Amino acid sequence: MGVTAINLLGISGSIRSKSTNTAILKTLQERLAGTATLSIIPLNDIPLYNADHDGDGIPSSVRSLKEAISSADGLVLCSPEYNYGTSGVLKNALDWASRPAYQSPLKGKPALIMTSSPGLTGGVRAHQQVRDTLISALGRVIACPQVVISNVYQKVENERLSDESSISFALEAISHLVQEVNLLRRAEARS
Repeated sequence: MGVTAINLLGISGSIRSKSTNTAILKTLQERLAGTATLSIIPLNDIPLYNADHDGDGIPSSVRSLKEAISSADGLVLCSPEYNYGTSGVLKNALDWASRPAYQSPLKGKPALIMTSSPGLTGGVRAHQQVRDTLISALGRVIACPQVVISNVYQKVENERLSDESSISFALEAISHLVQEVNLLRRAEARS
């Protein structure tokens, strides 16, 4: 039996047209050739979470997000840091995706977190908030050195991450995600 390709889903925590986080994901998408595929899903059409519209009345954009998460082998989340935390856009999307509790598409899903910031800390506080949210939804957060990209405005050119050391570091983290996906596949094959 042949090896099945690994399909990753990238989620940017910014909906800005020239988002540095989306630029990071696009750069990784191009650099992953042969290792895995990385699709990027925009969050522009995700409404604010409202439990009144949860369940059967779920908005179509949210349904598409949840289906994309379900069908992906793993997630790559890239968040900016706003006011010492993650973006409301990403938190809102994760809140939608975390439903229904204990049965959401995030449950058991391998997820790699990356953050970026124009500051020196690279979004480390946002990183922790995204981690906490994923853990509460029973996500399988990848344990590896934190990918935090500082001074991001100096490292993105022409809507792509141009700093080779940051690219290499992020790709190494993705290799940990790929290893986790392969580990889960082997475990499922044995059961």
